[in-house]
Amino acid sequence: MKEGSVSTTRETLPETSGYAHPAYADSLSEFGAPLPLPRSGGWLLRRQIPGADCADAMGCYPIFSCADWQGLQGDLEELNSELISVALVTDPFGKYDRDYLNRCFKDVVFPFKEHFVTDLTCRIEDFVSVHHLRNLRKGSSKIRVEKSQNASQFLDDWTSLYENLVEKHQIKGISAFSRESFAKQLKVPGIVALRAVHEGATVGMLLWYVQTDVAYYHLGAYNQRGYELRASFPLFRFAVEYFAAQGLRWLDLGAGTGIGNEGEDGLARFKRGWSTGVRTAYFCGRIYQRKKYDQIVESRNLTATSYFPAYRVGEFH
Repeated sequence: MKEGSVSTTRETLPETSGYAHPAYADSLSEFGAPLPLPRSGGWLLRRQIPGADCADAMGCYPIFSCADWQGLQGDLEELNSELISVALVTDPFGKYDRDYLNRCFKDVVFPFKEHFVTDLTCRIEDFVSVHHLRNLRKGSSKIRVEKSQNASQFLDDWTSLYENLVEKHQIKGISAFSRESFAKQLKVPGIVALRAVHEGATVGMLLWYVQTDVAYYHLGAYNQRGYELRASFPLFRFAVEYFAAQGLRWLDLGAGTGIGNEGEDGLARFKRGWSTGVRTAYFCGRIYQRKKYDQIVESRNLTATSYFPAYRVGEFH
């Protein structure tokens, strides 16, 4: 593996980066108008409720992140007269506890997903699974991994790879992302794009966002040749070594495809093999105008659902 030019380090990052940066919220603007939270430094997406003359808000996908969690409660209080409800999934590395989330959100707080995390002070040979090490030996000799100096120059490669992923797994909704969204995401401060190259062609890529001392795994995608060459294994090994060398403390690898702690799908098994533990991401919801909320739900003749907000059940399917 060979490292390309380095453009993102902890020293060169602005105070706000990655999921907490306004440019990331803007990259999702096709799903809602970015709504700043001035005390915490976080962002929501304000959305018109279909068939109603009012709006709600959701956190940015996949997690809500902010610079000052202690300011979040005040931000949420100020939305009381503006929104019907708000819903988000918390950053597992956020500076909060369950009691604080209960005070902030009042209506819904529960453990949503267990994110696999990697302590970068550990030696890679002490935690990477035997299965992954075996696949590394099989794939690494045919793959060169590079860190791109300018992630945007690989927009075409990335969108082509991601279209393959969308088709393979029938991804729909916000996580399908558009080319326009990716064009913005590749310019967000803190972006790190790693590329797997075979015979001069890109066969796989990983996108990460660096915030403070954590690198968050954002997305990964491969073409058929990338799958055949097991490109994910040298890419993830490179990521572990690269971010450790940059002085970061943690990787957040995200979760599997299920909700909760089961984590038995293939994605979860893959991430577990690179991790040293887990951290919990919470789903949180708050209703500001209960009467109006109930009226909207009743108008849709919905059956009982645990989805929140109930009137948006099935929105991303």
